[in-house]
Amino acid sequence: MTAALVAGLLAGYGIAVPVGAVATYLVSLTARTSLRTGACAALGVASADGLYALVAMLGGSALAAALRPVLTPLRWASALVLAALAVRGAVAALRRHRERGPALRPERPVPTPARAYLGLLGITLLNPTTVIYFAALVLGTRTTDAERPLSQGVFVLAAFAASASWQLFLAGGGALLGRALTGQRGRLVTALLSSGVILALAARMAMAPP
Repeated sequence: MTAALVAGLLAGYGIAVPVGAVATYLVSLTARTSLRTGACAALGVASADGLYALVAMLGGSALAAALRPVLTPLRWASALVLAALAVRGAVAALRRHRERGPALRPERPVPTPARAYLGLLGITLLNPTTVIYFAALVLGTRTTDAERPLSQGVFVLAAFAASASWQLFLAGGGALLGRALTGQRGRLVTALLSSGVILALAARMAMAPP
């Protein structure tokens, strides 16, 4: 049981800690909305990680083999979605900066916590690297004890908890960033910088070898 718990925690942090396009978008989203919205978005990412951990635990090598032929289309779809988010964020930031009249014109509606959760859940589910990662990890560490349902459940819950704790940490950083950069120019610079980083990471994802 302890081995499954430790393995799940390590697996969850292993897939969550490397900062990529999704993490960058999560921080940016929280900075321009609220901690509540960012926390829901963070739980969306963690839910996808937990779901993939569960699927990989149950499916094993069969799932990894089935996904291999569609890795490239899934990677391209994920890159396109992230690129669209980056462009949309940059355009919206430029439009708000040019208007220069927040008191005369209401702010554009921000995503609700529920929409933020579903949006980040969907974006993360588009990334096949997560399920391949968990499948390889599960297959490489499978033991007789690890095949018991209780141990499998502990592994999946630990992976979810590890991912959730890291994503919530990122959301908290985004909230602090939003409070620190309340000026018009500061928001414009951070929005454009975030969009640039997301675009670069999306391009790298699309051009990665199969």
